[in-house]
Parts: sequence; C-alpha cells; structure tokens
Amino acid sequence: MFTGIIEHMGTVVSIVPQDTSSSGGNGWSVTVGDSSVVLTDCHIGDSIAVNGTCLTVTEFDKDWFKLGIAPETLRKTNLGDLKVGDKVNLERAMAAGQRFGGHMVQVLFSLFRSCAHCPSESRRTKTGVGHVDSPATITSITPEENSLWFRFTLPDSSLLPYIIPKGFIAIDGTSLTVCDVNDRERWFTIMMIAHTQNHVVQAKKQVGDRVNIEVDMVGKYALKHVEGLFAGLTGKGREGEESILEKLVRNVLEEKGKI
Repeated sequence: MFTGIIEHMGTVVSIVPQDTSSSGGNGWSVTVGDSSVVLTDCHIGDSIAVNGTCLTVTEFDKDWFKLGIAPETLRKTNLGDLKVGDKVNLERAMAAGQRFGGHMVQVLFSLFRSCAHCPSESRRTKTGVGHVDSPATITSITPEENSLWFRFTLPDSSLLPYIIPKGFIAIDGTSLTVCDVNDRERWFTIMMIAHTQNHVVQAKKQVGDRVNIEVDMVGKYALKHVEGLFAGLTGKGREGEESILEKLVRNVLEEKGKI
C-alpha cells in the first residue's frame, strides 16, 4: 500500500530493453539513481512506487536501484516513455504504524514476504505489479498566482465514473484532489500548489506528456457493489427465479387483490 505522498525524486540513469544480467531477468529494466533517501531500509524484492507504479527492486546499492518491468506494465503505464536523465517520483510501500497522509493507492491483495532477518511486520515489501489504471495526456497547464492548473484528457470514458470533483486521484503516484470533470470531453483538472510543484515530477512536464492515472479504489468497490445490487433487483436468479423487484411488485399486487 502507498499513500501518494512522494518521498523523493530520483533520476533515470539506465534503461535496458533486454537486460540479460541476473537482476535483469532477460527483460526490460530501469535503473534509478539519486535515490539514497528511499534505500535506507531496502531489501531485494521490496516494492517501490515509480511514478505511481508498484515495481520490485531486483538490485540496489547506496544510491541506485534496478527494477524489472513486465510487458503489461509497459502497456498500461508511461514507463516506456522514460529516457535517461528523466526525473521520477519515488515512494516506498507504507510501513505499519506510520502516519497516513494521502489516500490509499496501489493496494495489492497478496502475501507479504518475510525472511529470518526481516520479520514480515517490519518490512515494506509486497508482491505483484502496480495498479495504474491508464495513462492520461496533459492537455493544458495554466498558472494562477503561485499555483498551476493541469487539465488531463483520458483515452476513453472507462475511468470517468470514478473521477468526481473533490475526489482523490493519484497522478504519477502523487495523491491529488480533482477540481473539475467533463465527462463528455473526457477531461478533468487539478490545481497544484507551489510546495507540491517543488517535490514531484509533474510540474516539470509539458503539454502533450503522458502521466499515470490511478483512480480511487474505494469508488471502484462502491460502484461494483451498487451494480451488484441492481443486478439482484432487476436480473433473474438461479434457474429462472424471479428478481427481487419482480417479487416486490407481485407481493404488492397480491395485497391489493389485483392477482
């Protein structure tokens, strides 16, 4: 689990599309430098969110770490757009007992690893890949006093039910508040204060750049629950049983002597 409060900005120092080293796994790897801040308690196999994508550390030293990136992750995120020298947002998985300053992002239902030297309750690691929902494109950046308005356009409408004014959203792993939403044109806006501009990579991006989007997971669960309720109200049960709504209507008609 991550909070969306970015700890540090690292720098991409290496990208190897076909990394044949033991830590590369014969796949796409990215090495991030200037990262000592997030490596003080690092272990091989730990999770670090890079631009909001939960990735696994395969090798590290005092100031850099390497990550393996799966083909599906490259398809679903903007990590394939990275170039050497780019800055990236970094956040370690949330440790038990720390203050929860943002909102719940990147939750993965999986088993925590443990080892003889690192009890599971003290570690920051979890298995799996990141839960970025989709990239979005920056379509405008407008200053207002010392803040910046960002407008983002989504590639389709599938995420719009989960994006609401004043709701939470994670953009490149940064927990932010939605300001305006236009469902018809598939865009939404956020306003970024000066402090945040100095601590995340988004303020360095330009119109046309892509960012990783993760919508509020609570909204996903709420919508799925409501859809399930409506399906139960209007849909047929097992073996052609009446729906709940049909039963209610029949009971009312029976009480009124209509049937």
